[in-house]
Formats: sequence, C-alpha cells, structure tokens
Amino acid sequence: MNRTKVIFLTILLSLGAGLVYFGLAPVAASSAAQSDSPDKPSADTVKDPMTANHQPINASRAAREEKALQDARRQQLAEKEAALAAKEQELKKLASKLEAQVKALEDSRKKLDDSLKVQSDTQKKKQDEKILKMVKLFKTMRSEQAGKMIDTLKEDLALSLLSRMDTKTVAKLVPFISQPRLVKWVTDNLQER
Repeated sequence: MNRTKVIFLTILLSLGAGLVYFGLAPVAASSAAQSDSPDKPSADTVKDPMTANHQPINASRAAREEKALQDARRQQLAEKEAALAAKEQELKKLASKLEAQVKALEDSRKKLDDSLKVQSDTQKKKQDEKILKMVKLFKTMRSEQAGKMIDTLKEDLALSLLSRMDTKTVAKLVPFISQPRLVKWVTDNLQER
C-alpha cells in the first residue's frame, strides 16, 4: 500500500508540474500535494528550465513595453512642442502684423491731425482776411452808416470787427453803436490785457 501511495503521489506531482508549466494549476492542488509528502519535492520547488526562462523573457518584454511607452510619450511631447512652436510663430507673425497696423493707424491719425490743422489754419486765415476786408470797408464808410451796420451784426462778429479796428475809427463809430455792445467790447478788451 505504501508503494501505491508513492506512485499515486508521483502521478499527482507530474500532473501538477504539467499544470504549473502551462499555467493552469490551482494553488490549492499544489499546496495539498505539499502537505501530503513533506519529504518529496513539491511542484513549486522543481526547477523547470522552461519556467526559469519565462521570467527573463517576461522581464525583457516588460522593459520593451516600458521603453515603447516612454517612446510614445516622448513622441507626444515632441508633437506638442512642435505644435506649440508653430502656434508661437503664428502669434509672432500676428503680433508683428498688428504692430504694423497700429503704426499705420498712428501715421494716418497724425496725417489727419496735420491735415485738419492745415485746414483750420487756412480757414482761420480766410476768416481773418474777410474780417480785414470788412474793417477796410467800414473805415471807408461814413461813421453813422458803419455804426448802424455794426450794431445790426451778431454780437460776436461786431465785437470781432471792433477789436480789429484802430482806436480812432472806433471813436468815430461809438455814438452810433448801442451802449451794451460797447460796454461788452470794452470789458472784453480790458480782460484780455
């Protein structure tokens, strides 16, 4: 009976080793086999050359997979850096284009300001010329007629004309111009000085 027991255990161990080799052995079966024969080597302690080779293969496979993952991450980072560099270049181009537009707008504004100033100066000169012509006209007219005409003008125009005339001419026109206008003209002249 002892002999049958040994044969039975050997068969069980062979089956267990085969299952372990193919990765199908349940853990309970191998532990049961170990508890039955403490003096016989168990399936875990048996050195199988094929099993020993699987661990380095698995380790090298894991290293290859890790390297592939790192390479993929590096590739993604390189792609992201390239995209960022392209966007940065695009932003630089847009910034330089925007700066050029701002400069063009500033130049246009300066030209417009200069043009408006020239136009304003031209209009002011024309207005001054017209006022001088009127001053000459009123000087040549009779005092009574000139005073009545000045008195009928808008107040700002009348005051402007009086300001352009010499004192002698104004003195001739005073009796024919309304007193409130003359007071305003005198007040304005005194405040300017």
